[in-house]
Amino acid sequence: MKRFSFSRSLLNLAIWLAALVWFLPVLVAVWVSLHPASAQGSFSLFAPLTLQNFINAWNAAPFARYFLNTTLLVLMIVVCQLILATLAAYALVRFKLKAGGFIFALILLQLMISPDVLILNNYKTIGALGLRDTLAGIALPYFASAFAIFLLRQTFKSIPLVLEEAAIVEGASRLYILRKIYIPLAKPIYVAFALVSISFHWNDFLWPLVITDSVKVRPVTVGLQLFSAPEQGVQWALISAATLMTVLPLLVLFLIFQRQFVQSFMRAGIR
Repeated sequence: MKRFSFSRSLLNLAIWLAALVWFLPVLVAVWVSLHPASAQGSFSLFAPLTLQNFINAWNAAPFARYFLNTTLLVLMIVVCQLILATLAAYALVRFKLKAGGFIFALILLQLMISPDVLILNNYKTIGALGLRDTLAGIALPYFASAFAIFLLRQTFKSIPLVLEEAAIVEGASRLYILRKIYIPLAKPIYVAFALVSISFHWNDFLWPLVITDSVKVRPVTVGLQLFSAPEQGVQWALISAATLMTVLPLLVLFLIFQRQFVQSFMRAGIR
């Protein structure tokens, strides 16, 4: 039998309490969104449940367009990030570059710079390219990811060089080697980074707010902020319902890939 440990039990209790405190705003949002406005002042457990708040929120703004814009934007960014990061990581690992270490140091330097600092310069650049108020204009500054390059470089370094040499002897090209050897072996890293990137860019707010003007390219975060305006006062039921609709895709995605996400980052440590 396992011995009772008071300190371990106290630690577990503290963890559960911290988790409850963290999750409390979500529970409140769920309660508010599932009850009519007339029942929200009392917080009665026996108040009637309704989905009308979600219907009203969906009809109050073009959320279908917002979700489509956000989905296309996130897919565009993640695909470009993975392609560019794969090519860059492979070049840093397998090509003998004279300034390879310096180039990698410059790439890591990007991790120390907040994207918000570059908003003005990015805005001028996107405007000069004629891409303002477009999905491409929102996505372009994020195409190169230093974090993805770092993760893939560390993973590619752990792959034995003899596998590539054997493939070269058989007449395989660099692109074939990358596609058949490196990418399959790094699949957990691709999954982990894709989840992180999707979560970040789905929730990104400031840059899309600055660069967009119209509904046709507005992502869901900006649409949600503009949705809660008003003249008739703050309608917490509609705001809570709209907020839950925006976070639900990310929650479902994380629940599906939770195990792969945790295992991937455990394997992707510095090697």
